[in-house]
Order: sequence, then C-alpha cells, then structure tokens
Amino acid sequence: MIRLRPRRIRVVCWVSAAVLVVLFALIATSLTGPTGNGYGTFQRGDQAAMIGLGLLFALGILLFTRPRVEADARGVRVRNVIGSYELPWEVVRGVRFDRGAPWAALELHDDDLLPVVALQAADKQLAVDGVRALRRLHQAHLAALAEGAPGR
Repeated sequence: MIRLRPRRIRVVCWVSAAVLVVLFALIATSLTGPTGNGYGTFQRGDQAAMIGLGLLFALGILLFTRPRVEADARGVRVRNVIGSYELPWEVVRGVRFDRGAPWAALELHDDDLLPVVALQAADKQLAVDGVRALRRLHQAHLAALAEGAPGR
C-alpha cells in the first residue's frame, strides 16, 4: 500500500494561511474610531468579523492541502481539492505524467483523464517516485490478470 501527498504545496498553504490570519488580525486591531466622514464608528463586532474573515480565507487556502492518493493491489483512491474517487485497477489504462503537466493523471479505459493532484510537478523527485510506484502497482495487477486468464 502506498500513500502519497504533495509536499511543497502543503508547506506553502500552511504558511500562507498563518500569514493571512495574522494579517487580518492586524487589520482588525487597526479598525478603531470613525469610519470616515460619516457618523459610524468601528465596533468590537467589526474587529471580530475581520478576524473571522481571515480565518475563513485561511480555511479556503487549506483546502489545497487536501489532495492525496492511496493505492494497493485492489485499486487506487484519489482525493483532489474537490472530489474523491475510488477506482479498481481494471478501469485504469495507465498512469501519465506528461512533460509540462502540473500533476499526474490516471488514463482510464473510457478515454477519460483523472487528475491526481497529489503528485505535483513542483515536488520533483517525490512526484516521479510516486508515479513510478503507481505504475508498478498497475503493472503488477496486469501481470496477475495475465497469469489468471483462462486458456493460457
């Protein structure tokens, strides 16, 4: 069984989320006094709302840490930013990582391509090793099918 997650994007997202929360907290503390030429003034609720917005935006950024791929002899499970897929190896034609592509993809027998965002080009060797591991599992499944095929 292999489990793979992107490395670089997770670091970038966690740092960005922390910076965003701190930035919105600093903005919230600066919201004092009048709102401008009008009669309104900033209240504690405005400051809390600004911090809440920072937290919401940070959570949105952390969605990009969600991608993962798990594979074993039975099949592959892909979790992207939005959506998850569980596929048996029978529906997978191959594992692709085209030159210049931002991430790997599973080529399916119905000519669809399923992106595997967990294997990103930004991770360089980690992504290459992950694609090779997926290909080995897929080839092992194909070999097991060939051995068990009747009439051979």
